[in-house]
Amino acid sequence: MSDDTENHGIPAPEGASDVIETEYSVGQDNIETQIGPFGLDIHNPVFMISGLAIVVFVFYTLALPEQAGSVFSWLFDTVTKSFDWFFLSAANIFVLFCLLLIVTPVGSVRLGGAEARPDYGYIGWFAMLFAAGMGIGLMFYGVSEPLTHFGTSLGGVTVGENGVRTDWAPLGGAEGDVIAAERLGFAATIFHWGLHPWAIYAVVALALALFSYNKGLPLTIRSAFYPILGERVWGWWGHVIDVLAVFATLFGLATSLGFGATQANAGLNELFGVPIGSTTQVLLISGITAIALVSVLRGLDGGVKVLSEINMGLAFLLLLFVLLVGPTLATLTGFVDYLGAYLQHLPALSNPVGREDLNFEQGWTSFYWAWWISWSPFVGMFIARVSRGRTVREFIVCVLLIPSLVCILWMSVFGGVAVDQVVSDGYTAAQDAPLELKLFKMLAELPLAGITSIIGIVLVIVFFVTSSDSGSLVIDTITAGGKVDAPVPQRVFWCIFEGAVAIVLLLSAGGLASLQSMVISTGLPFTIVLLVMCVAIWRGLMAERRS
Repeated sequence: MSDDTENHGIPAPEGASDVIETEYSVGQDNIETQIGPFGLDIHNPVFMISGLAIVVFVFYTLALPEQAGSVFSWLFDTVTKSFDWFFLSAANIFVLFCLLLIVTPVGSVRLGGAEARPDYGYIGWFAMLFAAGMGIGLMFYGVSEPLTHFGTSLGGVTVGENGVRTDWAPLGGAEGDVIAAERLGFAATIFHWGLHPWAIYAVVALALALFSYNKGLPLTIRSAFYPILGERVWGWWGHVIDVLAVFATLFGLATSLGFGATQANAGLNELFGVPIGSTTQVLLISGITAIALVSVLRGLDGGVKVLSEINMGLAFLLLLFVLLVGPTLATLTGFVDYLGAYLQHLPALSNPVGREDLNFEQGWTSFYWAWWISWSPFVGMFIARVSRGRTVREFIVCVLLIPSLVCILWMSVFGGVAVDQVVSDGYTAAQDAPLELKLFKMLAELPLAGITSIIGIVLVIVFFVTSSDSGSLVIDTITAGGKVDAPVPQRVFWCIFEGAVAIVLLLSAGGLASLQSMVISTGLPFTIVLLVMCVAIWRGLMAERRS
């Protein structure tokens, strides 16, 4: 197997490594053909099943938008209300598993073999990780989520006639107590952007890197299950796993692209009076998908890597500007205070049973965990592609702890300034605005609002491009049987359909709610896949230690 990996863009292990001997070779189930000037190299049946299902889904949603919207709404209610405990329990397991890997001897295993060295420096690595991982989400929720949780916490608990809470406050709220409401609001926000989501990403990324770079298996989700399924992983068990990964990735990306389009539309309306509506958002998604296609054609180093570093530079400048022109000292002390509040409330927020704050738990946390899980094949494979040469311990610390702190800093600065505007200045325009407009209303109260708002729109658009490009790369790798050097037209196909899925879901009766419904529905079965993956990772690392 290791002799073949070099030929398909996956480097062979360097130094001592527990290479798995298997009769399977990368691409043996693939169909290689030519359609006009375009060459194709696709896995049969993973590409066929997932590709046809997505095409059918697009046409169904376009043909029957009202019916589709009702179905999506039913799915969202059913999954969030029936399986909220499952999502919360699974996310807790992923965090504990990652912490276990840090403190046990298996942390010394090096991804890519004992003599492998990193392909990218820390700056380039972090830039690609953030731009692909959470870019659009941080822009969309950086102001809106802290403000929302602060407001609901301050409002306290309200109970309906049936004795069930109707408020959206996390835990028990903090009625009338501004300081307590602020701390609880930020603790709830950081909970959704801290250890738990990055643990989800780390599990998938580690599985892919370990079984590809150390074991010599294809860079697909199914390879991680070899210690459990053996040679059966190349049959229908593996096909099902990879198809689920494609669905989860596509709908997770489509949700993020939908958020990005609505926020870019809101910003353009605020600055230039561009009409808000589905037509503008469809044009935005179409235009940005076209830009993503150019990035796809330029490749990983010429496309995503360059755009990621540019965007990280812009994001850092915007973060620094907001920090310096806002209440700097209060924001910096708030960062430490919010981190303490997060640790204080973490046990209660992560509790999966006996909760009374059902609106918050089901409407926010369950959705978030499903969203991160659906993003995990995409972000995990992308992180795996750029993380060869790191030790497991270094990998987990960098992917789990450091990004969590940066997310907390981002939320503390943008959300902290927005909350301060409410508490200290009585400025409530950001608090009262729709979610997608809150960032721009907050920036409107700061100096150079026009320039910073334009930078905000540019950031959303470029994060949009890098997510679309990276996502098409990952889905193409899965549907090409693990080949990372498959023909470019296949990535173009997936890039176009990511945009198409986002468009049809926005046009359906539910709009953004339809996007959320599909992401949580595909996230549910993939959660089971991730839990079993933890067992496979442990077995793989133990074998690596023995070698």
